Amino acid sequence: MTEPQRKLGMLLCLITIILAVLDMNIVSAATVPIVRDLDPVHGVDRLPWLVSSFALAATALLPLYGKLCDLYGAKRVLLGAVGTFLLGSALCGAAQSMEQLIAFRAVQGIGGGGLMSVTMVVMAQLKDPAGEKGGGGGMGGIVGGAGMAVGPLIGALLADHLDWRWIFYVNLPLGLLVLVGSALVLKLPKSDGRRGLDFAGAALAAAFATGLLLVTEWGGKNYAWTSPQILALAAATLAALGLFVRRQATAAEPVLPLSLFRVPEIRIGFAVQGLVGIGLMGAIMYVMLYLQVARGVAATSASLYLIPMAVGMTGVGLVIGRLTERGWSVRTVLASGAACASVALLLLGLSGPETSLWLVRAELVLLGCGLGQLIGQLVGVVQDAAPKHQLGVATTGIRFFQTLGGALGAALFGTLLARVFADGEPGMPLGAVGRTAGAARVHAVQSFVDAVDVVFFTASGVMALALLLALRLRPRPVAEAAGDPADERPVLAA
Repeated sequence: MTEPQRKLGMLLCLITIILAVLDMNIVSAATVPIVRDLDPVHGVDRLPWLVSSFALAATALLPLYGKLCDLYGAKRVLLGAVGTFLLGSALCGAAQSMEQLIAFRAVQGIGGGGLMSVTMVVMAQLKDPAGEKGGGGGMGGIVGGAGMAVGPLIGALLADHLDWRWIFYVNLPLGLLVLVGSALVLKLPKSDGRRGLDFAGAALAAAFATGLLLVTEWGGKNYAWTSPQILALAAATLAALGLFVRRQATAAEPVLPLSLFRVPEIRIGFAVQGLVGIGLMGAIMYVMLYLQVARGVAATSASLYLIPMAVGMTGVGLVIGRLTERGWSVRTVLASGAACASVALLLLGLSGPETSLWLVRAELVLLGCGLGQLIGQLVGVVQDAAPKHQLGVATTGIRFFQTLGGALGAALFGTLLARVFADGEPGMPLGAVGRTAGAARVHAVQSFVDAVDVVFFTASGVMALALLLALRLRPRPVAEAAGDPADERPVLAA
C-alpha cells in the first residue's frame, strides 16, 4: 500500500471504531422514547436486555474473529462484520416491539464485535506492514473513549428532534462509506485458509457467556438466587467454562490459546479490561437514568452532562505520551486511571436528589480522566506482550473480556437496581416513577436514587479491584516480552 492509502485506511478504521462505540452507547439516551413507543408498561424492565443483547452477541463471536483474520485475512472479515452490522441497524430501525428490537440488536452485535476487534488488527497491520506487533491501541482508545461519551448526546438529539429509529438508520450511510472505502483502499496480507477453525471452542465460549449473562439477569429477579433454575443454570455455565478451558488446552488451533495467560502482562490486561467494561456500563447508562428520572432532565440536556467526561477522556489520552516521557510506567498510568475512576464513581454514589448538578459535572470530568488513562492503553499492553503469530487472537481476546464485562455489568447492575428499588417501593415498576405526584413521587424518587447509588458504589468497588490488579503489573523489558527477544518496541502504546 502507498502512504496515502495507508493513511486513508487508518482513517476508515477510526471511523469504524466511532461507528461501533457510538452504537453501543447511543441507545442509553433514547431509552425513554423507545420504551414509551414500544412497551410503556414493561419496557423499563427489559432495558438491560436491550444493551446486553448487543454485547452478548458480540461476545459470543469475538473469539472467532481473531482466527478468521488468520485464516481469511483481516480485510475479508472486516467487510463481513460491517455488512452484518448494517443489516442489524436497518432491522433495528424497523422494529415494532421490544422483543424484535432486542433480537435485532443481537444481529447488530454479531457485526459490532468484529467492528471493534478486527479493526484493531487492521490498524496494527496498517501501521507496521513489515509484520511487527502493535498499532492503533492508543489512538483507537482516544477515539473510542470520546465516542462512549458523545454517543448518548447524538442519540438524544436524534430521539428528541427526529425519531428514536434514526439512532439506527444513521449507521447506514457511515457504514456504507466504510464498506466501500475498505473494499477499495485496504491492501492487506492474505492467508490460504488451510488451517482448521475451532468451532467447538467458539460454541463453548458462547455458551459460557450466555449462561453467565442469564444468571446475573434472572438471579434475584425472575428467580431466587437459591432457586433450582438459577442453581442449574450456574452449574451449566461453570461446566461450559470448564469444557471451554479443556478444549483450548487440546485444540490444534484454539480460539483463545491458554499460552497467552502465561504472559503476566496479557493475563492482567485481560482481567483489568473486563473490570473496565463493567465499570463503564455502570457509569454511562446509570448516570443518564439518574439525570432523567431523579432530576427531571430531558434526554438531550442529560446527554450534555457527558461532555465533561468526554473532555476528560480525550484530554488525558492526548497527554499520555508526555506522561510516559516523564517517567510514568504502564503500571502508573493504569493504576492512576483506575483510582480516578473509582473515586469518581464513589462520589457519584454520594449524590442525591438535591446534589448540585455542577458537582455532578465535576465528578464526570474526574471519571473521564480516569477512563482516559485506561481505554486503549490496555490494548497496547496486550499487543506489545503478545507473540507475533498470536497478535490477532490476543487483540480479540482483550475485546472479548471487555465486551463480556460490559454485558455482565449491564445485567448485574440492572438486576441490582431493580432489586434495591423494589425494597423501597414494593409493587411499583421502575417506569412508574415519572407518573407519580406529590409525596408519593418524592418517596419514589428517593428510592430510585438510593438504588442508583448502590449501582455507583458497586461500580466504584469494581474499579478499586482494577487498581489492585494494575499495581501487580510488572512489565518486563520489552526485549524479553512474550519470548520475542528481537522485538524492541516500548511496552506502553501511546
